[in-house]
Amino acid sequence: MASAAERDAMRRALTIAGQGPRGVNPQVGAVILAADGTVLSEGWHRGAGTPHAEVDALSRLAPGDARGATAVVTLEPCNHTGRTGPCSEALIAAGIARVVYSVADPGARSSGGGARLREAGVDVEAGLLLEAGHALLESWLAVQSLGRPHVTVKWAQSLDGRAAASDGTSKWITGPAARNDVHRRRAESDVIIVGTGTVLADDPALTARADDGTLLPQQPLPVVLGSRPVPDDAALHRHPHRFLQYSGDLMAVLDDLRMRGAHRVFVEGGPAVAASFVREGLADELLVYVAPVLLGGDMLALRDIGVDTIAHARRLSVAGVHTLGDDLLVIASPASEGDA
Repeated sequence: MASAAERDAMRRALTIAGQGPRGVNPQVGAVILAADGTVLSEGWHRGAGTPHAEVDALSRLAPGDARGATAVVTLEPCNHTGRTGPCSEALIAAGIARVVYSVADPGARSSGGGARLREAGVDVEAGLLLEAGHALLESWLAVQSLGRPHVTVKWAQSLDGRAAASDGTSKWITGPAARNDVHRRRAESDVIIVGTGTVLADDPALTARADDGTLLPQQPLPVVLGSRPVPDDAALHRHPHRFLQYSGDLMAVLDDLRMRGAHRVFVEGGPAVAASFVREGLADELLVYVAPVLLGGDMLALRDIGVDTIAHARRLSVAGVHTLGDDLLVIASPASEGDA
């Protein structure tokens, strides 16, 4: 059973873990406690190739000072050699007597640190403040589970499912409240994706902006799909981040973005790009903003997704329906077989 000092140390470890960057590697914090519960040192992971949190904390102690101490860590100590050595072995070598961690490492190669520590005679307790640990690592854990970034596909449409009027105009189908919600969600994403068709037709800035039009502190990396060149005077060239452009296989695109440290990808369209993610089974979440307006015509909000008969319809599980001014936001995800 974890002591009060260990629980306090875990709260501190979760806090300092957030000082590290969100990317390919997880955000991890560690606190080393003396036998009487006083803090000896702390550390956190500062990004790929840098010392892991446990090693960072141990490096702040003189040799031998960690003998008999307790290491409180937000993620199970790793048990493999990558750019750095196994944290489990570093803790054993330092003479750590007890390790308390929150979240188990899901990695096929990196997991097993807890078992290795027990094998070496270290007392190990898992799952302390597990809910908070999962909240910290939610997006990283999703990447480990999916093998790629989590993908949210968003579109705005009229009540009759159109993305634009017959002449191609689309600003604005939805109202200010819905657009503000989109900007908030952009800021929570690592990457925002559109197709070249949207770039050429709408010249989007792809920035995350506050109600007054100023840029929010967190800006997604803009990505353009398609081979047509982006015009020299496009608004994308004024984005805080230099945009990336890809053509070809979507999984290859997502894999490259994962290697760049992206956890959350926000797909904004247009209709062909949104359909391609749905068709390939790469849409983990759908955000559909529905305006109480009728447009008619053939400018559909979603193009062909490979459904040729009703039996092949892509069934969805609705997580929520929210009112945003006069508009509705439907949040859904692909239904599992048991939900279909």
